[in-house]
Amino acid sequence: MHTSDIGLIGLAVMGENLALNFESKGFTVSVFNRLHPGKENVVDRFLRGRGAGKHFIATYSIPELVASLKRPRKVMMMIRAGAPVDEMIQELLPHLEPGDVIIDGGNSDFRDTERRVKEVEARGMLYVGTGISGGEIGALTGPSVMPGGSPAAWPLVKDLLQGIAAKLDDGTPCCEWIGSGGAGHYVKMVHNGIEYGDMQLIAESYFMLRKYGQLENDEIADIFAGWNKGELNSYLIGITADICRVRDTDGGYLLDRILDIAGQKGTGKWTAEAALEESDPLTLITEAVHARFLSAMADERSKASALYRSENNDIHEHAGLPDLLRHALYASKLISYAQGFSLLKKASEHYQWNLDYGMLAKIWRKGCIIRSVFLEQITRAYHALPGLENLLFDDFFRNRILEALPAWRKITADCLLSGIPIPCMAAALTYFDGLRTERSSANLIQAQRDYFGAHTYERTDMERGQFFHTDWNETGGNVSGTYNA
Repeated sequence: MHTSDIGLIGLAVMGENLALNFESKGFTVSVFNRLHPGKENVVDRFLRGRGAGKHFIATYSIPELVASLKRPRKVMMMIRAGAPVDEMIQELLPHLEPGDVIIDGGNSDFRDTERRVKEVEARGMLYVGTGISGGEIGALTGPSVMPGGSPAAWPLVKDLLQGIAAKLDDGTPCCEWIGSGGAGHYVKMVHNGIEYGDMQLIAESYFMLRKYGQLENDEIADIFAGWNKGELNSYLIGITADICRVRDTDGGYLLDRILDIAGQKGTGKWTAEAALEESDPLTLITEAVHARFLSAMADERSKASALYRSENNDIHEHAGLPDLLRHALYASKLISYAQGFSLLKKASEHYQWNLDYGMLAKIWRKGCIIRSVFLEQITRAYHALPGLENLLFDDFFRNRILEALPAWRKITADCLLSGIPIPCMAAALTYFDGLRTERSSANLIQAQRDYFGAHTYERTDMERGQFFHTDWNETGGNVSGTYNA
């Protein structure tokens, strides 16, 4: 009965579409989904519907699923992250043999994946935690796939995962081995963080054009469609143009009737938390997370709007706004990616993953949500200089920042003066200015810390590594390092 190339657990939208993707690439797939009392069996429904007449094997228990697979067995879970994954692993392990592979294709926390790799390997099996980006359409037609975990598993799952992945124009699959442990899920997490930043920046640009540029949605759609033909070409810019054009049943714009409360599933928040752990200033992506939190405070926003009427809600020179905004959006997007790749660099050094940043940008160029022409330049930058400290140090991006800077400053300043909330675009510019400030105001902060907590400080006229303490008000002693702040 060992006839299937892979077993897939979980036939929700992503799982079902991935199963169809595997089958369309010539793989035989065994499918399993937990039974829900009182509801139709999901496996039967799938095989009567989209899976009818195709190379699927229906299974109704874990032992039956495992028995249907070719050795070494490959079982992929497309189930909700967290406890359900741990429970399924424990259910699978007694039926597997040494050398078999468990694959988690959900949005799991990378720390959970690190733990699960060790637990599964201790039982003689192999574990892969893989990020999958592209939504339901990508899952069906070709997503970007980011596998990590047990290195010995890669030769066993490579053909499967690269087979279903999106392909670049030259046929290169948007799937490569990321690294050991939780590397795959970490990279997917940062991908989602960049996605948060991209979406918020686009939303801020839409808001400026709609409310303060006084443009109609069709006009805004034309602007985004025009941007999508140039250096801002991306999946998110393209779908924004589409969204702006859609009309409701009575002819009004559907977008104008969607409640302005943004949901989230947690990966953006995880990215911000990971940046704090690595002491990396991920300011733009963190602001994108905070913007979603603020959007959920609908009652408070309504009350504040009544209490604090804006004194000036008008950006002048509306005719020039789209072009200024195009420059500002491009520069801000660059900061988002620069921050994301900076975090990946810190994490790679911390966990000894030896990430290939040019390869990551390459496999994000098709299939995934943040796919864009922008990533081609990032791939080139890292291939030219693999040890690049920051994307802003690449000549191409340096020239683009300098070209966009006047418009970026004008848009940001006009918005701030007019009371227009642009948390991510402003955070991007502030990060840029902070990074290029050779001597900052942090000397005062360190003096304050030494004053109230005797934390000591280094001096500009002495070698690094020598620390000094001053009795600032002549009442303290010589003890240092007694109070943290």
